[in-house]
Amino acid sequence: MIYFLFKQTETVEEPMEEEEAAKEEKEESDDEAAVEEEEEEKKPKTKKVEKTVWDWELMNDIKPIWQRPSKEVEDDEYKAFYKSFSKESDDPMAYIHFTAEGEVTFKSILFVPTSAPRGLFDEYGSKKSDYIKLYVRRVFITDDFHDMMPKYLNFVKGVVDSDDLPLNVSRETLQQHKLLKVIRKKLVRKTLDMIKKIADEKYNDTFWKEFGTNIKLGVIEDHSNRTRLAKLLRFQSSHHPSDITSLDQYVERMKEKQDKIYFMAGSSRKEAESSPFVERLLKKGYEVIYLTEPVDEYCIQALPEFDGKRFQNVAKEGVKFDESEKSKENREAVEKEFEPLLNWMKDKALKDKIEKAVVSQRLTESPCALVASQYGWSGNMERIMKAQAYQTGKDISTNYYASQKKTFEINPRHPLIRDMLRRVKEDEDDKTVSDLAVVLFETATLRSGYLLPDTKAYGDRIERMLRLSLNIDPDAKVEEEPEEEPEETTEDTTEDTEQDDDEEMDAGADEEEQETSETSTAEKDEL
Repeated sequence: MIYFLFKQTETVEEPMEEEEAAKEEKEESDDEAAVEEEEEEKKPKTKKVEKTVWDWELMNDIKPIWQRPSKEVEDDEYKAFYKSFSKESDDPMAYIHFTAEGEVTFKSILFVPTSAPRGLFDEYGSKKSDYIKLYVRRVFITDDFHDMMPKYLNFVKGVVDSDDLPLNVSRETLQQHKLLKVIRKKLVRKTLDMIKKIADEKYNDTFWKEFGTNIKLGVIEDHSNRTRLAKLLRFQSSHHPSDITSLDQYVERMKEKQDKIYFMAGSSRKEAESSPFVERLLKKGYEVIYLTEPVDEYCIQALPEFDGKRFQNVAKEGVKFDESEKSKENREAVEKEFEPLLNWMKDKALKDKIEKAVVSQRLTESPCALVASQYGWSGNMERIMKAQAYQTGKDISTNYYASQKKTFEINPRHPLIRDMLRRVKEDEDDKTVSDLAVVLFETATLRSGYLLPDTKAYGDRIERMLRLSLNIDPDAKVEEEPEEEPEETTEDTTEDTEQDDDEEMDAGADEEEQETSETSTAEKDEL
């Protein structure tokens, strides 16, 4: 049964005060003052006044669905109730009906909608963002609480009914009530349990597409439930060309001595899987998680570990492989062989551009790569940070991360690198080799996902390298276009043609007159 608390104005009789009663007695007529033989005890004087009173009104004698035991409620009843109170036409994706007991007792039904509400992330967290209706003792109180559910669960809809909350306080006071924090905590746990129970196929195909970003935001924002939320995460990986995978599944497939979860961030899967950073990992059979959404890298950074395995960004320092004693000796021999080239790059050719130059253990096909430090920005993160709408370039921490120099890794088996080593040994001052080193650095910058500060200079260097490869003088100038004479208009040409025709006609007439004159003179001479 649902009762509605309302107020109304009633007219009631109240006893008069002594002064009012005495005044009224004085005004009574003497005729009405007759004394009866057996006078009854005088009744107290009263007056009629209007008074505002609060009362309960029975609105519905049917027991609310959330007050009934869940075993007695049919699935169709839950669906009908959801459509009625949420104004949705589709059935819910999932629901949970429970009674919480302990510090506070309440009953609740929570629903996950089939599709995300429109404008789910518009003004995220800045205004009312939940769809939870609060009842106290079956009396509707409000659906305008900001903190009944955390921001990342702003898509969950439902009702909460508690007998332990006060009725005679304002909404603002009730919102600060300590028991609401307990209710919120239990609602979050029950919601995550409900989401976890969604079947894997339905979860991957439906829930994750609609609400995956919410779960990632939850990992970032909700420290107390981070472990539970991490189990709900899904990502693309090198294990399958299209299916998504959970972190639990990734850990199950890890190689025997693998102690880290490898991930690569990019603007798309194609960019991530074609990155030079994943070449050796994929060749050795390691699975790599691909982070393709802007929020993904933030999400993983908020997770210190998963199931005892730490995360490793393969675009940063720290990627190492198990190696035998012989492999270690070979690596050290290669590092010693390329020491002249590494020192030349660090101290001369790329002196102001890199932190250091090292022989890479992660490259197999690419000649080189630009690697961030453990606490620096990857290329993907740098691109995201510089694209922020409120980025002004005046933030100290942002400038610090953006200005950090990177490590330049070279592939000692690549023909370009081996030829550079030969040339540097022959002549360290060879300008062609210096240009090649800078071009390789700038190309590695782009392939590693970073932005070039001066694209014009990069284009000029590429052109100069192309000229040299085609035996064209680097200083040869571009031929100037020949100047074209201005063309005469059709109208002018027509006028000139008509003028020429007139001149020819005049000349012909003059010749005829001259011939006639000569003929007349000759005839006169004969006579």
